[in-house]
Amino acid sequence: MATLAELITENSSLTTNEVEHLAELVAEWRLLADLSFADLLLWLPIRRDEKSWPQGHLVIAQIRPTTAATVFSNDLVGSQVNWGVRPLVDQALSDGEILRDAKPELVGQLMIKEESIPVILNGKTLAVISRHRNSELMRQPSKLELNYREIAHKIYKMVAEGTFPIRNSLYSSESAPRVGDGLIRLDVNGTIFFASPNARSALSRVGFQKELEGENLGAVFASLHKGENLPTDESWQTSLSGKSLRRAEYESPAAVIDILVIPLTEGNDRIGAVVLLHNITELRNRDRALITKDATIKEIHHRVKNNLQTVSALLRLQSRRVTDPIASEALSEAVRRVASIALVHETLSNQSSEFVEFDQVFEQIVKNALDLNTRKIEFKKVGVFGAFDSKTATALSLVVTELIHNALEHGLNESGDQLTVEVVKKQNNYQVNVCDNGSGLPSEFNIEKSANLGLQIATTLTKNELNGSLDLIRVGDLTRAEISFSGN
Repeated sequence: MATLAELITENSSLTTNEVEHLAELVAEWRLLADLSFADLLLWLPIRRDEKSWPQGHLVIAQIRPTTAATVFSNDLVGSQVNWGVRPLVDQALSDGEILRDAKPELVGQLMIKEESIPVILNGKTLAVISRHRNSELMRQPSKLELNYREIAHKIYKMVAEGTFPIRNSLYSSESAPRVGDGLIRLDVNGTIFFASPNARSALSRVGFQKELEGENLGAVFASLHKGENLPTDESWQTSLSGKSLRRAEYESPAAVIDILVIPLTEGNDRIGAVVLLHNITELRNRDRALITKDATIKEIHHRVKNNLQTVSALLRLQSRRVTDPIASEALSEAVRRVASIALVHETLSNQSSEFVEFDQVFEQIVKNALDLNTRKIEFKKVGVFGAFDSKTATALSLVVTELIHNALEHGLNESGDQLTVEVVKKQNNYQVNVCDNGSGLPSEFNIEKSANLGLQIATTLTKNELNGSLDLIRVGDLTRAEISFSGN
């Protein structure tokens, strides 16, 4: 399915600024659908250039209301009609005027009233909104419905005047308050003359129990503001006056309210504002719980890392006291393996994600290995690991550590020591090759029967933890250990 921008550019010659205007309208027009209890279609005139008469119209966007039942159950985006098939859309495009007096027509089993609103920018009609609602629902509207529709009419007029959507607005995100969350209507002085039941409930939760109508909204919040919130640059009276688009958040010990102020204009005059309120207390509580959980997990990884480093230090002390070289070597290898695991937990303790950026861990593994080697090693890495979950990262760090140390111990060449690690990723499948230029493997070598403890550990972890395979093969003058496994 083509995107909105693709539909526009393929069927019209609108400028980048005009395309952005339509995109912002579509990003914000749920407000219009909910206020007018109507399905909305956005029709784009189809023409080669501005001088050509439109061949017809194309539906480039569609939205259904959350405040009423939908009129259209099917998706109409991409539908095309010839000029003359939708006379109201034709007329709105030609005249640049809103058409509201159409007679209801039978659509399926419903009598639907259609209205057309031109979308204008800088005096040019870019497209037409057709508004479709069930005429049966219009006979005895409640006070809430009347206010919603009056606000919708005013915003539709702003669309036809080119002043809506408000550019660079604050309410296009999915997290912004919606009409159903709570609505307050302000006059030009910022005085409340209508508040929906949900808006009343939201303010009641933060401690305002009086009648709202007739109150100044800024004064209402100023009376609640006891100083617990962070300092603000502007007073509540200024922020909630309705003179400009504002997004604010009020927090009390009992509740948190997200506030969105949308000014209403007519021509060059400001005529009031609509304020949307959303009680986001539970959302903020969940956010805080997640932050606390994240901090706890980080602290756990930090303590595990510290404990592993303590174990590593104890093993290192013990290895210095042991006179048997075989036992001392075994303890040194244990120190190395514990340190590899600690690296993963150290990385997890320093980041927010549950995934480990393994390239950072790998760099430290290689650095530690090369620092312990007395010979000069020519090291090269090809490719990128990316991120793994902690289980995969822990197993892979141990496997890579064993293979690198095995290569450094047995893969030395008198003419120059070379160590190369290649990372090959195809979709979610990985192959990691650890190559050295040593003397090679014995002809009868079998990794499954090898007595080398490091290779046994690497093989077991690859099979059991990575669900992969490990092979050692001779390629020309190189010995290559191949690890194959699937990522996250």
